[in-house]
Amino acid sequence: MSEACTHNCETCASKGHCTEPKEDPVGPTLAKIGHILIVLSGKGGVGKSTVAANIAVGLAGRGKRVGLLDVDVHGPSAPKLFGLQGQRAMGDGEKLLPVEAYGVKVMSTGLVLDTDDAPVVWRGPLKAGVIRQFIGEVRWGELDYLVIDCPPGTGDEPLSVCQLMPEADGAVLVTTPQQVATLDVSKSVVFCRQLNMRVVGVIENMSGFTCPCCGTFTPIFRTGGGEELAKRYGIPFLGRLPIATEIGMTGDAGTPFVVTEPASPAAKAFGEIIDRILADAR
Repeated sequence: MSEACTHNCETCASKGHCTEPKEDPVGPTLAKIGHILIVLSGKGGVGKSTVAANIAVGLAGRGKRVGLLDVDVHGPSAPKLFGLQGQRAMGDGEKLLPVEAYGVKVMSTGLVLDTDDAPVVWRGPLKAGVIRQFIGEVRWGELDYLVIDCPPGTGDEPLSVCQLMPEADGAVLVTTPQQVATLDVSKSVVFCRQLNMRVVGVIENMSGFTCPCCGTFTPIFRTGGGEELAKRYGIPFLGRLPIATEIGMTGDAGTPFVVTEPASPAAKAFGEIIDRILADAR
C-alpha cells in the first residue's frame, strides 16, 4: 500500500510529481457491494466490535458473501476477534488482499502493521486517506454485505466512512442499557441524521445476566435502555444481547460465538437480530 493520500491535491506537498492514480477507486469498489452496514456507537466499551464481527459471521452463515472492514485505526479489534493475530494482508501487485476467516473477508490496520503492538500515531487527514485506501485499494470482489466497524464517537473515522459511503444501507447503533451509555449513543443518532445516514436500528448489548447454575436473571446494567432510545428517536430496535461468559471467552479465543456456541441463548438472540437485518435489506 502506498503512503496514505488525503486526496487534497491542491495543498499536497507532492503536487506536480504525485504517483497516486487520478481515478478514485472507491466508486468501482462500492459498485460491487450489495449492502453496507456501518456499526457505530457514541460510547466505548459497549461491545461494538464483538457485535460487528458476529454480524459479519452470522450473515456469512446465512450464505451471504461478506466483508468486514475495521476502521478503528488506533485500536483495531478484528484481528483478535477473528483469530488473525500475527497474520498480515498481502498484495497481488495491484491491490491488498483481505484475510479470510469464518467465511468473512477481513481488513484492518492490525493486518498491515509490522507488529501487533505497534501504535498508530496519525492525525485526521492521514486516517481519512487510509480509510479511503482500505475501501478502494483492497480487492474485496463481489460482496453481498460489507460490515464496517467504526471506533466509538463521532470523530474522524465515522465521519470519513459516512461521507465516502452516502448510499450505505445505514448505521447499526450499539449501546448498553444504562443511561450513561444511551446518552452518548443518542449523539450517534443525531450524527447520522446530520449526515443523512439512515439508522438501521439499535442493539442493546449486555442486557442482563442469567446465572447458568440457578437460572436467576440479574439486570446488572438494568435493561430496556436501548429500546427506550429507539422509541425516543423513532428508529427500529433490533434486539437485546445478554451478558454471557461464552461471548467473552470466544472473543479472547478468536472464535466468534455465533459459530462456536450456536445453541447458547446469546447466539439465538443474535440470530434474531440477523433475521431483522436481512429483512431490512433494501
